[in-house]
Amino acid sequence: MSIRVVRLGSDRAKDEGIRIGTVRRPPRGVPKKDFASKNYYDVWLPNLSPSPDTMKMGRSVKTEKEWLAFEKEYRKEMVRPENLRVIELLAAMSRESNFSVGCYCTNPERCHRSVLQKLLQEKGGKIKQDDKGA
Repeated sequence: MSIRVVRLGSDRAKDEGIRIGTVRRPPRGVPKKDFASKNYYDVWLPNLSPSPDTMKMGRSVKTEKEWLAFEKEYRKEMVRPENLRVIELLAAMSRESNFSVGCYCTNPERCHRSVLQKLLQEKGGKIKQDDKGA
C-alpha cells in the first residue's frame, strides 16, 4: 500500500486508487462531472495546496534560494492544525490502502507536491517511488 505523487490529468497507474487533487482551483474548462474520468481527481482537497500568496511565490521561483523560501513558507502553512491533521491521516492511510495526491504543474521538482511528498514521508507515509509525476 502506498501514496503515489502524480501530475493531475496524467494517465492513472494500475492500482493507483483514489486520486486526490491538492490544488487551489479545479481544472479550467472541465465540467465537474468529468474531473475523475479525465484523470484530474476523484476528491478535491484544496487545504493541502499553497495559499494564493505562497502559490504566486512558487510560480515565480527562478533560483534555488527562492525555491527554499517557497518551501519554507509552504511548510509553515502545512503545520497549521487543520492541515497537519490531514497530512497525518494520509500518511496513516498509506499503510493500509493505495491512493494518489497531485497537482497540475509540469515540473515536479518545482511543485508543492514535491514538498508534500516529503511532509507525508516525514509523518511515516509510504510513497510509491517509481512514478514519473513525483
